[in-house]
Amino acid sequence: MNQPKRYTITAALPYTNGPIHIGHLAGVYIPADIYTRYLKLKGEDVLFVCGSDEHGVPITIKAKKEGITPQDVVDKYHQIIKDSFEEFGVKFDNYSRTSAQIHHETASDFFKSMNAKSKFVEEVSEQLYDEKANQFLADRFVTGTCPKCGHEEAYGDQCEKCGASLSANDLINPVSAITGNTPITKQTKHWYLPLNEYDTWLKEWIVEGHQKDWKPNVYGQCKSWIDEGLRPRAVTRDLDWGIPVPVKGAEGKVLYVWFDAPIGYISASKEWAANHQKDWEHYWKDESTKLVHFIGKDNIVFHCIIFPAMLKAEGSYILPDNVPANEFLNLEGKKLSTSKNWAVWLPDYLKDFPGQQDVLRYTLTANAPETKDNDFTWKDFQTRNNSELVGIFGNFVNRVAVLTNKYYEGVVPPKNSLEAVDLNLLKEVKKVTSTIANSLEKYRFREAQSEMMNLARLGNKYLADEEPWKKVKTDQQRTETIMYVAIQVVSALAIIAEPFLPFTSKKLHVMLNQENLASQINWNDLANAEEIVPSGHQINQASLLFSKIEDDVIQKQLDKLAQAKKENELASQKVEPQKDFVDFEDFTKLDIRVGTILSAEKMPKAKKLLVLKVSTGIDERTVVSGIAEHYSPEEVIGKKVAVVVNLKPVKLRGTKSEGMVLMTENTKGELVFVSPNTPHIKDGTPIV
Repeated sequence: MNQPKRYTITAALPYTNGPIHIGHLAGVYIPADIYTRYLKLKGEDVLFVCGSDEHGVPITIKAKKEGITPQDVVDKYHQIIKDSFEEFGVKFDNYSRTSAQIHHETASDFFKSMNAKSKFVEEVSEQLYDEKANQFLADRFVTGTCPKCGHEEAYGDQCEKCGASLSANDLINPVSAITGNTPITKQTKHWYLPLNEYDTWLKEWIVEGHQKDWKPNVYGQCKSWIDEGLRPRAVTRDLDWGIPVPVKGAEGKVLYVWFDAPIGYISASKEWAANHQKDWEHYWKDESTKLVHFIGKDNIVFHCIIFPAMLKAEGSYILPDNVPANEFLNLEGKKLSTSKNWAVWLPDYLKDFPGQQDVLRYTLTANAPETKDNDFTWKDFQTRNNSELVGIFGNFVNRVAVLTNKYYEGVVPPKNSLEAVDLNLLKEVKKVTSTIANSLEKYRFREAQSEMMNLARLGNKYLADEEPWKKVKTDQQRTETIMYVAIQVVSALAIIAEPFLPFTSKKLHVMLNQENLASQINWNDLANAEEIVPSGHQINQASLLFSKIEDDVIQKQLDKLAQAKKENELASQKVEPQKDFVDFEDFTKLDIRVGTILSAEKMPKAKKLLVLKVSTGIDERTVVSGIAEHYSPEEVIGKKVAVVVNLKPVKLRGTKSEGMVLMTENTKGELVFVSPNTPHIKDGTPIV
């Protein structure tokens, strides 16, 4: 698209079932904030919105665990999240919430508009149902084994290990997250978005239209999903927490969270527009507006395929220009886990490191998982602060401010005659400004921040080479020029740093006695300005921008994680409680027989699955078994096994599995077959 008139920037709506942690910050909110601040420094018309996602199943799970209502949960965490963002310096134009009346109205109207245009398909389908809880199980109320990668803790809507989008019925060995019971299937009616009807359009829009400008990880996941074939996806669910489906015959049903949550961007924009006397439609329906979604890896499919299909179906909205999603951030070499408290929570960080928001922003940007998963360590955090922020950036600024006050009582000296070394450094300021802008336009935030730090390095080198503390004794005019040039670099850094280090930038403006500098000189001016701070301008006394972080401070954080690890290990050692009693008649319903494995082969693209052909004495049947990491196909052929033959067949990655081969662990923790003692026993002989 041509140069846009305005920008609409969205950041993924966080679930209000817990506080924000560093994974969220690195993946979504810091990149979005950097990009927005940069655009506003350029003088662009930008709307940056977000809000709390308050209708997700995690909310209801949290409420059940804590014995409170879902509304209690969202009220508590909405405020915690909102306050944390504000204190950390993520500067939304509006941070809303999906429980707000304006969102309920917007989402309902969106559904009704699509429904009036016959964009939905009504279907009765089999869905998982927890008999003990007496309710249907939506997405994250179900966990089980991913049929695509074998990950054993996949959710009913998505596998967070391989990123595959799933439905609860796809899971192998599904378990209710409410009661721990194995669910049954039961019929229910729902409204579906027929994504298959948008297959051709999506291929053209994504594969042909965005192959070059979308990040490879985003484009790759989208193409893979489209290549597998799109299926209709339910937009409603059976639940009592959410936005009621606004049509007759949908009593007891609410809008599915994946449908209502992205509409939260629109309702947040409406709310902002109403409060600022603006027209929200300019930001969502004008083709000259550039829409950019900042999200994490696990939201790529929803923002690149499903939400665009919704917008296309409704017909009056612009489509996203880019979706610069990041991969996942690990912590000390392990995957972040909120349930295991293996995380660095933002409220805790703000409490433990008061006034040091920019240190975390800097470290997470320097380590951002832009193209692959990356790792945060406390030692790296300490090193980046002490060596780079204190030793390079802070050191340069402090020396310039101290010397200016020492030699000239804080008055910027005259420029005098510029030598080649001075001109080269001033040219470098313009070059770096342009390079950073180019990187930010391409969503390369690590690269952009690195260029900012390189400018501070050049400033340090300039002072070290020119040695004004020596020349002041022999050449006053040359010293004045050196300090004049150095102050120009510091002033440039005050503006350049604003997207990356907003609190530091503000301190710098105060130190330079130019709090309004950013409003007087925007980013484009900086790239062309011959002078930023004029001679004769009075600056203030130097103040430390950053403080050294000592080993004992870092050790306290490592001790926290060690305690979390210890608690998780103890929890994993606990013996599972006894399941509910069953009648003997229930046990005897299992039909377990002796069988022989006739053939075996690995399931394509599945790490854990073997496809077995088993003789049961009754017939020869296919059984899919998750043992591929323990046995090769050659090892199992000819083995006598115990087979449950009367399980209802299920499809696993397109292969029909007609039973279960029983396995157990031996005293060494090895997975072994439950086999009959007599090797020559006849296939089909009943065991139970």
